[in-house]
Amino acid sequence: MWNRKFGRTADHRKAMLRNLATSVILYGRVETTEAKAKDMRSVVDELITLGKKGDLAARRQAAAYLRNVTDEKTSKTVLQKLFDEVAPKYAARNGGYTRVIKTGNRRGDGAPMAFIELV
Repeated sequence: MWNRKFGRTADHRKAMLRNLATSVILYGRVETTEAKAKDMRSVVDELITLGKKGDLAARRQAAAYLRNVTDEKTSKTVLQKLFDEVAPKYAARNGGYTRVIKTGNRRGDGAPMAFIELV
C-alpha cells in the first residue's frame, strides 16, 4: 500500500501513519514532511471512503485503523467525527478529499515540509 519506508520498521511505519491519519481527521490539517504527507493522502482517502459507506463493516474497519482519541471540543471520538461530520461533507465528491500544500524547508535538517489538509 505504501511506497516509502521512511527508514523505519514495518510496525513503526504503520503506527506513524495511523497516528497521522487520526490527527488529520481530528484537526483537519497537519504539518509534516512532504513525503509523509504524500503517503498520507491515500490512507485518509480510504478512511473517508469507509466513512461514506457508513455500514457496520466499514465502521469496524475504520475503528481497527484509527486511534481511539476524543476531541476535547465536541467530546466525540475520532471514529464518530469521521462518520458523523467528515464523511457526509464529501457525499457528492468522488475521491480527492485531501490536499498537500508545500510550506518550505524545516530549519533543523532542511527537510521539505508540507501541510496535509481536508479539502
